[in-house]
Amino acid sequence: MAEPNLENDDLDQDIENDAVIGSALRASLLVFVILAFPVILILLYLVIQKEEEQATETDVTLPEVRQTNEEPIPSLPFVDVTKESGIRFTHESGKYGEKLLPETMGSGVAVLDYNQDGHLDLFFVNSCHWEWDVRNQTPSPCQLYRGDGNFQFENVSEEVGLTESFYGMGVAVGDYDNDGDSDLYITAVGENRLLRNDDGKFVNVTEDAGVAGSQDLWGTSCGFVDYDNDGLLDLFVCNYVSWSKENDLSQNFTLDGETRAYGPPKAFAGSFSLLYKNLGSGKFEDVSESSGIQVRNETTNVPLGKAMGIAPVDFNRDGWMDFVIANDTVRNFLFENNKDGTFSEIGRLVGIAFDRSGNARGAMGIDTAMFRGRETLAIGIGNFANEASALYMAKSGRRQFVDAAMATGFGPPTRQGLTFGLFFFDVDLDGRLDLLGANGHLEEEISKTQQSQQYAQPPQLFWNAGREAASELVAVGGESVGDEFLEPIVGRGAAYGDFDEDGDQDVVMSVSHGRPRLFRNDQTLANHWVRVQLQGVSCNRDAIGASVELSDGQQVMARSIMPTKSYLSQCQKSITFGLGQETPEKLSYTVIWPGGDREEFTSDVIDQVVMFRQGEGSDLVSP
Repeated sequence: MAEPNLENDDLDQDIENDAVIGSALRASLLVFVILAFPVILILLYLVIQKEEEQATETDVTLPEVRQTNEEPIPSLPFVDVTKESGIRFTHESGKYGEKLLPETMGSGVAVLDYNQDGHLDLFFVNSCHWEWDVRNQTPSPCQLYRGDGNFQFENVSEEVGLTESFYGMGVAVGDYDNDGDSDLYITAVGENRLLRNDDGKFVNVTEDAGVAGSQDLWGTSCGFVDYDNDGLLDLFVCNYVSWSKENDLSQNFTLDGETRAYGPPKAFAGSFSLLYKNLGSGKFEDVSESSGIQVRNETTNVPLGKAMGIAPVDFNRDGWMDFVIANDTVRNFLFENNKDGTFSEIGRLVGIAFDRSGNARGAMGIDTAMFRGRETLAIGIGNFANEASALYMAKSGRRQFVDAAMATGFGPPTRQGLTFGLFFFDVDLDGRLDLLGANGHLEEEISKTQQSQQYAQPPQLFWNAGREAASELVAVGGESVGDEFLEPIVGRGAAYGDFDEDGDQDVVMSVSHGRPRLFRNDQTLANHWVRVQLQGVSCNRDAIGASVELSDGQQVMARSIMPTKSYLSQCQKSITFGLGQETPEKLSYTVIWPGGDREEFTSDVIDQVVMFRQGEGSDLVSP
């Protein structure tokens, strides 16, 4: 017999209350407007007659933050270990004074184990100097750092064949040929690259595979996922705006009326994203048009999307992967899988397309998670400066989301930053998912016209205090997380991984035109954990898209194998469950493999890594 889920009853009640309040508010506003109309006309006339000299830019008045939680935030120190780790990467944006939009938008970072030695490695996407900038043509290839499991990294880029310079943006990690190692797909301004991993060496197979895209596209986030459940990883590629140097320079973008600024996305036309079906034997087919992911403006019939982030998720739990797309200044998309190779875009119908006022926001990074137990699906989206980040929530399987960012305490503090990278993770291993955002503005001199904004901005960590707390998500200050973590950066991509193999998740953030930041999670709360690795047999070998439900006798948690999240980035593939301080007698696992097959596993192993192989039932396999 299913146990009652009070959390979801609360969520349904919240949705109902919101609807009632909204209806009453609209009626009140209508009456107010009718009565106030004559007064408004008089005041407008007086304002027009009076000459005033005042600044056109004003500081943003932030909404009142919810009451903080009575329970004190635990000590969650993050220590910057970038210098001593051996990482010497510096992102090259190619900027040289003309303020071309791509220069301020990159780039991503990936956490992976490229050589299968059991230790996590780091891949940094690099951009390059523009080909027309004859003053500097120094090569700037992407870089791969091999990890030793104890925060020491060695640059092995040349050794593995990473020597080409191009204007890279995002990265996807996945075993698309099911041979047991991780391959790389890198998006770019221009043609993309597919790098096949051959025993630790990367070979460019883009042309043979048919996944280059075209020279006039600007690729951003991307991800490997098996959308048709044939056991082969397909590839979704987000494309941003329709951009060219000539178009950019033809428009006079400025903040102060004098100096040139980076142009807003609204100044550029939209673009279609790409979906490639894996045919096997190293070949892909472009099914973007036939699959239904090409969304057009209903009025002008031009491409609508300006895609920055992608979150593959089975939102309706039917065993088929769907896609949530974070779009910049146009509505977000949710592509529902029709199970026949096609998708239907239903973002407006389910409530994730706009904010609560019906406006599109400047959406960047994105992630999804089973946020409250196993029944509440959350979609987090980082948004532009002065816009609250989104936290859409719905009972899993339901087709209606509500933005709970304000109700949970998450929204108000996020208006202070321009959030790019964003992901859910359990920072303190207490079993509740927390949130992290990497922030940074687009304009170096934004503070001259908006005093509330800075170019470099501190990251934000939100600790999950629990559903019954006064504030469910609490912004963590320097007294808990440490001042190093809150030092301002021009943050872009962000990812997590356990680089010292102590159980908790560490964090890496890419920095636009700068050096990345690598943070070691030094929490010492003595919470237990277990990490789950999966190996598919009839499904894709990576088991990307699988979900795992874990019962420890007190609660049921759910997580998914999905490295594609955040902004332009990839996180550690395996699943980490925080178990808190109690020692469970037995852990019961339910694995839902891609396609919907379910298997049960049991184990008494904690504070270790376990692996489950598809088709082996209740047997526990050591990694």
